[in-house]
Amino acid sequence: MANRHGTYKSLINQSHKTIRFRSKENRSTCVYHEYILVVKMPKSKRDKKVSLTQTKKKGLEFKQKIIEDVQACCDKYKHIFLFSVHNMRNTHLKEVRQSWTGSRFYFGKNKVMALALGRTQEDEYKDNLHKLSTQLRGQSGLLFTNKSKKEVLSFFDEYRVPDYARSGNICQQTVMLDEGPIPEFSHSMEPQLRQLGLPTCLQKGVVTLRNNHTVCEQGNILTPEQARILKLFGYKMAEFFVTIEGMWSSNGKWELIADRPDPIVPPKVTIKAKPRKEEDEDEMEDDEEEIEDDEEGT
Repeated sequence: MANRHGTYKSLINQSHKTIRFRSKENRSTCVYHEYILVVKMPKSKRDKKVSLTQTKKKGLEFKQKIIEDVQACCDKYKHIFLFSVHNMRNTHLKEVRQSWTGSRFYFGKNKVMALALGRTQEDEYKDNLHKLSTQLRGQSGLLFTNKSKKEVLSFFDEYRVPDYARSGNICQQTVMLDEGPIPEFSHSMEPQLRQLGLPTCLQKGVVTLRNNHTVCEQGNILTPEQARILKLFGYKMAEFFVTIEGMWSSNGKWELIADRPDPIVPPKVTIKAKPRKEEDEDEMEDDEEEIEDDEEGT
């Protein structure tokens, strides 16, 4: 490098070495070429990462236990129902589990369950289980039970729990608000409502909607502001429900189950605020924590 660009000039800067060379091509102007050499220090043997968490990592042994449990349930129960969860809420799913005490639910480990059942016809645990494993995608799970198909479908067709819609969901209805006073909200809530996009003002100390307002339109994706308005007004647009997609029987028969009839929902609705309690404001602050809990597999 020194022979190519000229005579070595200097070494400066202790943090990283900067080397300057004078060019032979243009001696009159004395042009210098500067190079920065970054020196990487060797890794210390005492530099070790120490985890402060008390939670043990779920490794291969945990997955192997799930595989063994799933295969044991295949031998124990007569039917395996493939189900899908819509508008997932942990609290509602726990209620479903408690209603089926004599059965077994597996939810949230699709790849591990598919491995236990067998992904191909050659490695399937029992006949036609590979057809079931290929359908495990998204928020799907397995219900191991000895109850009949009629009992299972009858229960899940009727089990629908209203809940507050969350941002990112598709609006099932067009929701409207009529102009006028909203005495259910205190005067201190008016700035928050205005920040969410509502045309509100204070008239004689009462929160008032200046004109009719469309909160959301059917078919659009719900924004965080719209979801918060719906919850402030106490309107539960979403529903937690479970659909049965297919059934496997111990005789090796696999059956796809047709779509069940959906309830009739009015395309447009006008809502009014419900009387608020102090506890409701505390629940609003805990929304993010609930969402994180529901996203975890159960």
